[in-house]
Amino acid sequence: MTAKRRRLTLGGMRATIRFMRVTICFLLACAVFPSVSRAQAPVFEIAPGESWIKFHVKASVSIAGKFDRWDAKLTFASPDETTGNLEIKIQAASVDTGSGMKNGKLKGKDFFDADNNPLIAFTSTKFVQTGPNTFEVDGDFTIRGVSNPEKLTLTVSGKGTGAGEIKGAMVFNRKDYGMNKGIPFIKIADHVDVSFHLKEKRVSGPPLEDKE
Repeated sequence: MTAKRRRLTLGGMRATIRFMRVTICFLLACAVFPSVSRAQAPVFEIAPGESWIKFHVKASVSIAGKFDRWDAKLTFASPDETTGNLEIKIQAASVDTGSGMKNGKLKGKDFFDADNNPLIAFTSTKFVQTGPNTFEVDGDFTIRGVSNPEKLTLTVSGKGTGAGEIKGAMVFNRKDYGMNKGIPFIKIADHVDVSFHLKEKRVSGPPLEDKE
């Protein structure tokens, strides 16, 4: 092999080694930086013992109650509050109106159909800030196995302290979810008012950005 060809071969090998080094560095950066980004997102925990979910329906006889078993998660993609994601899962059979008769009717096939559809759920799809401490949250609401888009309104207190409270409300039409029947001798309105109070605490990550 001539000296010139040896120089060309060595030069090609050096270029290949440099390319491999750059490629490895790029792959390492791709692996590291997403985890760093995720580490910068605030993480909150909901305290079920200090929180509640309730509902009320206008009727000729009071129909109001709460749910005893449920789980809620509040996560953020970044410190920007509008990147929030709220997920609530309720055990339909845990409904408690204070009346065994009403509980049984609501769990039954005409209403929650809890045996076949044990979960009532809300999963947010969009957070929109409407004021210093208020938000509108679009999401998918599921009950009886039927899902429809619904909207929550949220009021947040304790911002910037690492712990706070979220008060939420939603109104939905029960007939949109196949709950078309009533209860004998009781006149029931179509619209159901849902309210909840969530006690939350930041357990890791930076505080949320205050856009006031």
